[in-house]
Amino acid sequence: GDRKCDCARHQRSLGTDPRNAFTRRSGMGAGAGRGGGSGVVPMMRISGRGTALESAPGFGDKKTYQMDYANRTEAVKEALQDVEEGADIVMVKPALAYLDIIREVKNAVRVPVSAYNISGEYAMIKAAAKMGWIDENKAILETLTAIKRAGADLIATYFARDAVKLLEQIP
Repeated sequence: GDRKCDCARHQRSLGTDPRNAFTRRSGMGAGAGRGGGSGVVPMMRISGRGTALESAPGFGDKKTYQMDYANRTEAVKEALQDVEEGADIVMVKPALAYLDIIREVKNAVRVPVSAYNISGEYAMIKAAAKMGWIDENKAILETLTAIKRAGADLIATYFARDAVKLLEQIP
């Protein structure tokens, strides 16, 4: 079967509406849909969702589901609303352009803050390294350190495997 269909069926079995991924709304109130014989279902919401480094949508207009990238207050307000509605973790994306938002959200909420180091940020470092403009390994570590320093408790990144190897080399 198609993997996306399998994921959508699984999301529905948990009480979520997979179509709502773009709107940040899970369809679940605080605590709703948790348990049900299968244990606790953690819920993560994307609170800060910018546009600058995102790829163009295949259809429609991202303005309908993304916040105004210049409005720091809106990002914090949305993160607080997400927590109030039951989010166990909030995510800010993209990470690099939103380091200040990561810190603002971290200061405002009492749940873990995740940051998504998006594919465009990954591609910029890979391309610059390929051209010989930067030291790839140093750029990876500096980028992930900056995201962590901004306040991220968790970092979703395409550099995960590279980072593990680099961190293992540090005495």
